[in-house]
Amino acid sequence: MSKIEPHNSALSLSGIQKYYDDHHVLKSVDFSVKPGEVVVLIGPSGSGKSTLLRCCNGLEIAQEGDITIFGQPLVAGGKLIEDRELNRLREDVGMVFQSFNLFPHLSVLENVCVAPLTLKKATRPKAEKLAKELLAKVGLSDKIDAMPGNLSGGQKQRVAIARALAMTPSVLLFDEPTSALDPELVGEVLQVMKMLAKDGMTMIIVTHEMNFARDVADRVVMMDNGTILEEGTPEQIFKSPTHARTQEFLQTVFAA
Repeated sequence: MSKIEPHNSALSLSGIQKYYDDHHVLKSVDFSVKPGEVVVLIGPSGSGKSTLLRCCNGLEIAQEGDITIFGQPLVAGGKLIEDRELNRLREDVGMVFQSFNLFPHLSVLENVCVAPLTLKKATRPKAEKLAKELLAKVGLSDKIDAMPGNLSGGQKQRVAIARALAMTPSVLLFDEPTSALDPELVGEVLQVMKMLAKDGMTMIIVTHEMNFARDVADRVVMMDNGTILEEGTPEQIFKSPTHARTQEFLQTVFAA
């Protein structure tokens, strides 16, 4: 199956409205990401960051608005497209969650192989070769035969990143990938993400790790109450935010 053709926008969301019953979660959100760009979403809990992220690949469906992935529609007028391109579009946007979601009965190698084998119909030799390369990339070559139950949280999350990469996505979404980790394990996961950023992977990251955002992001987007309050370079947002709510939020975060 061919990859989606390059486009000047990797992801584009326009007029996104999302409700959970009477709760208005996303309010006319416009958001786009360029190929190779690393965008970090920040803001208080409940501001809509994770919902926005999940809308980017159709895990959540907005009631109104349009979403395109490399120029091809995923959602149009609040309606998910219903054709055979949908799965291909979703495959091109990988996601790494807070919880690792590894298959406990499969080895590390099998966890990374399973999606290419089942969804992309890759041959086993090809899938295993790619899986070993990716596990080496995230520093886990010595764990290919291990079971998830014998791994630390940081190791599990690195396996999850390798698994997402195994689908050769053009965009990776990270939903607070270090929030479930003990503090001493956070660094090893962030190091892998820094490597991916350096390699030019397009990434959208929801995180509370502000120092990481400052080091890695091309653009920081501040959200609150279902809207984007402001966005800019890390230097602009962290040194001279213009919105009072951003200033208040950052003061609270850095004082913690």
